Amino acid sequence: MNDLTQTPEMLIAAMAARARAASATLAQANDAAKVRALELAAQALRDRAGEICQANARDMENAAANGLSPAMLDRLRLDAGRVEATAAGVAQVASLVNPLGDIIDESIRPNGLKLQRVRVPLGVIGIIYESRPNVTADAAALCLRAGNAAILRGGSEAIESNRAIHAAMIEGIGAANLPTDAIQLIPTADRAVVGALLRAAGLIDLIVPRGGKSLVARVQEEARVPVLAHLDGMNHSYVHASADPDMASALVLNAKMRRTGICGATETVLIDRDYGFARDIVTGLLDAKCEVRGDAAVQALDSRVVPANDEDWGTEYLDAIVSVAIVDGPDEALAHIARYGSHHTDAIIAQDADVAERFLNSVDSAIVMWNASTQFADGGEFGLGAEIGISTGRLHARGPVALEGLTTYKWVVRGAGQTRP
Repeated sequence: MNDLTQTPEMLIAAMAARARAASATLAQANDAAKVRALELAAQALRDRAGEICQANARDMENAAANGLSPAMLDRLRLDAGRVEATAAGVAQVASLVNPLGDIIDESIRPNGLKLQRVRVPLGVIGIIYESRPNVTADAAALCLRAGNAAILRGGSEAIESNRAIHAAMIEGIGAANLPTDAIQLIPTADRAVVGALLRAAGLIDLIVPRGGKSLVARVQEEARVPVLAHLDGMNHSYVHASADPDMASALVLNAKMRRTGICGATETVLIDRDYGFARDIVTGLLDAKCEVRGDAAVQALDSRVVPANDEDWGTEYLDAIVSVAIVDGPDEALAHIARYGSHHTDAIIAQDADVAERFLNSVDSAIVMWNASTQFADGGEFGLGAEIGISTGRLHARGPVALEGLTTYKWVVRGAGQTRP
């Protein structure tokens, strides 16, 4: 019986058993071997760039025929430059300082016991993601370097691309004499297998969903395994009355339009009523072919503005669409973000440092920014190398999840024969 003829539960159980054995081997492997594996994997991605692009072309053709939106097609698309960027990301993970073995803290008790908290791998991680095939390489690299085994389940729209990238990754891992079962790709697009993965308590240590609201909602509803959630990027850019006009226009345009289909894109712009250049921001977006949906005050600035409804303020468009509202100062901006935000990334554009610091301290998001584009919400831009996702929760890890976020710790206690009275 092969992987494709097993029941979903049998398939996941078999893959998890292989992953657990591989994770035990990785835990004993020295870091140099993991570095070498990723260096060889990066080279394999470069060597196989033509095959990967051909596989992606098949995915793109199928996705276009199935009506995938332009923004989602952009997330799916690979070319020589993007494959090179993916390979460079893998190589960068190889160059990072590995947190495994780090002593988080230590103390000596009055009885002489020496206690240390030491970083160790999480174990076996299931990663469920959509569209962006580079996640196959990013997730594999981060999990391997942090000593974890991974079971990957990409979206059906990227199945050919994911298989080609996975083949390159395990080529490098195998060439470094590490177990290729450390990084496994689920071989079927059957949605029932996702359910089996989510129910695999005791076999899988952590699930990381990376995708749209419906995917994350399903994972949170069905999972019997701990979940590190990456929710939608309902991100805001708030232009305060003190904002520099040139800076504000440039930042808003970049935050929305640089790449509309990524989770760091701004989806709502809030403009202070006392800011004197709101029209410039709105017309700049419209002239860049961005649809602007606004409240009554914004509609009065340009006839091209479409009326916004209540649903718009909570919509992650992932497209060249933005909602814009005029607000009466920081209090109303903060209230709007608290009501409609997703705790992902929110930014203020201001010259008033006191107002900016209040914003940074008040907004309850994984990433808060001052005078910077929300498009910087990315592990690579934070110097973390690739990222497994941006966690919007509060437990274990928050913000871009990279090597440290894929570890846990254990207590190491050293004694000299102490017995407890």
